[in-house]
Amino acid sequence: MGEILTDMSAGREIRFSDLAKVCEHYFGRPRHGGTSHHVYKTPWPLDPRVNIQNANGKSKPYQVRQVLKAIAKLKEIEAAKKK
Repeated sequence: MGEILTDMSAGREIRFSDLAKVCEHYFGRPRHGGTSHHVYKTPWPLDPRVNIQNANGKSKPYQVRQVLKAIAKLKEIEAAKKK
């Protein structure tokens, strides 16, 4: 998991299957609406989801950035709960 996150942070090309593993680790199982999109629920209001799409076996760079942002927000929420 750490190596995938490092590659994501470095802006390297990420396989869709690796991005899906990261999302499932942090956000649980995806909801599939019979489309190519995988939608993961997040624990905060307003935009409570992470949405990724398989682009010929690769993940879209803007979606990788969105996932990294969501993971950072999740870690902030968890840290605030510990205080």
